[in-house]
Amino acid sequence: MNLFLRRWHRWVGPPRVDVPLLVALLLLVGIGLAVLHSAAGGNERLVWSQAARMGVGLIALWVISRIPPVQMRLWTPWLFAASLLLLALVPFLGTGRSGRHWLNLGVFYVQPAELLKLTVPMVVAAFLHARPLPPSWTAIAVSGVLVGVPCALIAIQPDLGTALLVGASGAFVVFLSGMAWWRIGLLAGLAAAALPLAWPFLREYQKQRLLTFMSPEADPLGSGWNIIQSKIAVGSGGVFGKGWGQGTQSRLEFLPEHTTDFIFAVLGEEFGLVGVLVILALYLFIIGRCLWIAANARDTYARLLGGALALTFFVYVIVNGGMVSGLLPVVGVPMPLLSYGGTSAVTLLAGFGIVMSIHAHRKFMG
Repeated sequence: MNLFLRRWHRWVGPPRVDVPLLVALLLLVGIGLAVLHSAAGGNERLVWSQAARMGVGLIALWVISRIPPVQMRLWTPWLFAASLLLLALVPFLGTGRSGRHWLNLGVFYVQPAELLKLTVPMVVAAFLHARPLPPSWTAIAVSGVLVGVPCALIAIQPDLGTALLVGASGAFVVFLSGMAWWRIGLLAGLAAAALPLAWPFLREYQKQRLLTFMSPEADPLGSGWNIIQSKIAVGSGGVFGKGWGQGTQSRLEFLPEHTTDFIFAVLGEEFGLVGVLVILALYLFIIGRCLWIAANARDTYARLLGGALALTFFVYVIVNGGMVSGLLPVVGVPMPLLSYGGTSAVTLLAGFGIVMSIHAHRKFMG
């Protein structure tokens, strides 16, 4: 009986989640489901499907929050290898509407690239944990290989947007490791200089997206349609919006992908500037809270991983917000916890479970 009570106390109580962060995430999930209901035209099946996925994600968050970061670090090489193996199977067994992105596991579909958004920063953080910081050129080079291999496999699916996010998640770990600013500037300069060399390797639709970003009005009824309609939706919302369920751009099918990539435009149209600012404030709080938790970690692995996850979440918001408002090219990055999608939502919430674990076990790290 005593053994049972001890195990119950370990896995069920006391709570090991960060309450402010959890409340903010639940608010964001609730708002996301409400906006999805409107964007989907009242499609209850779609909303309940997303709610079920969010439920799975919250369960994953709770379970992961119970696992000490020290244990995660020991599992990291195996988790990275497993996710990389699944990713390597995608070109042969994958399926999808616009490329090979998904694996059919029988019971459900999984997008291995989403898993790498967690395992890449985990493996880079584990690698740097065992080495002197700031990292040497050798450590930076090895980290680059750990990040570059999965990014290359994702890019050939093709899924350039996810490849960039995975690359950013790993790069943030190296950045937070105390890398000298002159080295950061040197690598950033080399990357910028190499950008023109990447143009011949881009697919035609990727080149078209960049050209459309430069001048969407050049083809308003073709390639420029998406971003023009998105900007109309955001602008027509005004200060207070048209009201929940009253948006015309999505309901009249002017706005494409209004439940996924462009759902933030639906929010802007229906809730206006006020609604957008509320959501952005919620995002800002979540990011700031995660960075605070990471800064207070007493373990190099936990500190680097927690900070990288927070900054990757920040990139999600910036890229999708910039895409919807016409400030960045369309790259197919969803708005976190608002856009419809299963693997992405579960992976994001699992990542917050890692942050919760860092907070809960901060007194026991060494």
